[in-house]
Amino acid sequence: MKVLEDLATRPRFQLDQLPTLDLTTANAHPGGHPNSIVWLLWHTGRELDIQLSHLSGAPEVWRDYAARVGLGDEMGYGHTDAQAHAVAVDSLERLDALREYVAATLAATESYVASLSDASLDDVVDTNWTPAVTRGVRLVSIIDDAIQHLAQCHYIVGMASK
Repeated sequence: MKVLEDLATRPRFQLDQLPTLDLTTANAHPGGHPNSIVWLLWHTGRELDIQLSHLSGAPEVWRDYAARVGLGDEMGYGHTDAQAHAVAVDSLERLDALREYVAATLAATESYVASLSDASLDDVVDTNWTPAVTRGVRLVSIIDDAIQHLAQCHYIVGMASK
C-alpha cells in the first residue's frame, strides 16, 4: 500500500515543477501534433477525475472548475486531431484554473489512495477486460497516465525553450 501511496504523489511533483506558461506555449502544437500542453493538462485532470469518481462514488471535482476552465466535460479519449486542436484556453486566468483543477484531481487521488485498505485493492471494478481489472490495477493505470502526460508537458516546454 505504501508503494501505491508514493506513486500517487508522483504526478503532483511533475505538475508543481511545470514552469509558469504563456498562452502561446500552453496552446502550441509542436510538429503539428494534436496534443498541446493545455490538452495534456485537461486530459490528465479529466481522466483522473472521471475514473476516480467511478471508483470512489464521489462527485467529480470538475463541477467546481468547469466554468472557470471553459473546456469540455469529456475525457479526450478518441479525439480527432481537430477536436484535440480545439482544446485551448484564451486567457491566463483559464490556464491558471486548469492547473488548479489538475492539482485538485491529484489531491483527490492521493486522498482516495490513502483511504484504501490493502484488501480493497483486489476488488474487481471492471469486467470488460480479460483479466478483469481490479481497483489497484485501475489506480496504477490512471496514475501512470497522469505521470506520462505531465512529463509530455515538460517535454513540450523544453522544445519551446530551444
